[in-house]
Parts: sequence; C-alpha cells; structure tokens
Amino acid sequence: MARAIWKGSISFGLVNIPVALFSAENRSDELSFHMLDKRDMGPVGYKRINKKTGKDVPWDEIVKGYEYEDGRFVVVTDEDFIKANVEATRTVEIVDFVDGREIDPAFYEKPYYLAPANKSANKSYALLRETLRRTGKVGIAKVVIRTREYIAAVIAHGPVMLLDVMRFGYEVRDASEVDVPEDDAKKLGLSEKELKLAETLVESMVGAWEPGKYQDTYREDVLSLIRKKVERGDVREVHEPQRDEEDGARGGVVDIMSLLKKSVAERQKAAKPAPARRAAAPKRAQRKSA
Repeated sequence: MARAIWKGSISFGLVNIPVALFSAENRSDELSFHMLDKRDMGPVGYKRINKKTGKDVPWDEIVKGYEYEDGRFVVVTDEDFIKANVEATRTVEIVDFVDGREIDPAFYEKPYYLAPANKSANKSYALLRETLRRTGKVGIAKVVIRTREYIAAVIAHGPVMLLDVMRFGYEVRDASEVDVPEDDAKKLGLSEKELKLAETLVESMVGAWEPGKYQDTYREDVLSLIRKKVERGDVREVHEPQRDEEDGARGGVVDIMSLLKKSVAERQKAAKPAPARRAAAPKRAQRKSA
C-alpha cells in the first residue's frame, strides 16, 4: 500500500474535500551506479564539512539558514515553515478553472495522485472528479509541498484525480530564445506533395495509446553489457574503508545515493529548493534599508 506524502484538503468555493497525496512516479527500476576512483577502485563519497572547522557534520546537526544580509543568517526549522502559513501547508486551493487544452505541456512538471483521506470524503471527491470530467476543465490550484509553494493542475484521470505540479510562468523559457525554422512552409521550400507524403506516413503509424507497450530498451542494453563484462571476468573488487564508531558518529564518508534512498524511504517527502531570484529580493531590500 502506497504511503501518503501529504494530507490536507482540496478547497474550491466553500467546498472542502479531505485528501491524501501520493507520488505517481515509479523509480524503483532505475539503474544505480557508485562513483569509484579509477586509480585504485576506491569508493568516492561526499562529506558534509563545516567550512570553519573542517570537520564532518552529522545530518541531525544541519539546519536551514536564510542569508538576509552578507554573513548574517536566520535559522528556519520545519515547524517554522508550517507556522508561516498553516492553512497553505494543508490545502490544495483551487483558484481558477480553465480548459485543459489551453495549457502548454511545457508547464507540467511532476504528477501526484489525489485520493480521499477517508470514506466520508468519497462523495465530495467524486463530485469534483465528475464535474471536471463533464466540463473538460482543469482546476488551477496553489499548494505548499515541503518548503515551497507551487501552482498545480487538478485533473480528472479515470477514477482518480491527478495533482500535476506545474512550473510558474517565469520558470518556462520563451520559445523565441530557441533558433528554429520560421513558421512558413512555403518559404522553407516544403511542397504540398512532401507534406501529403509525410501525413500519409503518420497516418500509417497511428494506433491506440498503450503505455505498457513501450519499454526502456536502453536499460536492458546496459544490463546486457554489464552481464557480458561479468562473464568475461572484467570486474574489480571494491573495499569500503574501515571506520570506527567515532567516525560513524561524525557522519564519515557517505555515498550520496544511499542517503537519498534512505531519505525517500524514511520521510517520503518531495523537496525542491526555492528559486534563487525569489530569495535574493529580500536581501537586496534589506541592504538598502540598512
């Protein structure tokens, strides 16, 4: 059974629907590689180092600090993020409904499943889902996940509702920045005959959307290459350096992938740093007032 990473409610108008948020991504089959020093096959790790003392810093001693002036920080805890706006951290607030066909796919970033938080929410959940389905509309909502506010699309997706986290307008580059051919087939020398032939080819390849038929063949190719290397005996032994209990208590050398996997398993929370430009504004304002 999937574990909810967030619990709160969907709000639109005066309607409140208790919901739970679940990741819609499945990354369990991704290939994982360790970094090794090719000179002696020693494992390469990452250290969390105190830049003043040069000593390792355990995870439980690390806090978040916001630099509001050069060299001056305010420490912000997980509880502070919630206290800043309790309602925002517990609500998917739908602020608009739009035609789903109007949304540029470039704005979609990461999907989540929304489910009723309890049986008493089933009716109101179904009400919103069916309304979205019948109208073809998508709810545009504000939601705080972890330490950042996002805009997201609430979409009817079969029997479930999706919360698809979106990019803000400033996070999507203007297409005019990309050098592409002009939007005029005749000026590009495309003949009607060439276009008709291309359309015929496309039509001959049209089929029903079946996501299960598409497989990650490159992953299989990489695994096949690895198996052949093993069969040839083209392997290296890697010995982890021995650490005493004191080293372990300090944090020692830790592989970043192991830490990430452990964090996901224990906390099941999505984290994304706030854009630099949003954090920089208060700093500049503070300097002017100083």
